[in-house]
Amino acid sequence: MTISQEDIKKIAHLARINISSDESILLEKKLTGIMELIDQMQKVDTDGVEPMSHALNISQPLRDDQVTESDIRKKTMPLAPETQESLFIVPQVIE
Repeated sequence: MTISQEDIKKIAHLARINISSDESILLEKKLTGIMELIDQMQKVDTDGVEPMSHALNISQPLRDDQVTESDIRKKTMPLAPETQESLFIVPQVIE
């Protein structure tokens, strides 16, 4: 699949970006190269290949979930402009 100058202009318009004709030509070459690479990857026979989440068969070592800080509610509640029943009251931002 190739990307045309019309496609570049349409995408730029939809993205609300201005690109010069020189940038458009360079972008066309880069995007066409990306699409050709995708086409090559689509042709690879992957039957029998088991899906994997990582190229290496390793697991992430996890640390124990431990509380490391004390409850600072008593210190922070007096600093808030408005509280109610140990909760911070903030202005509504979503209607």
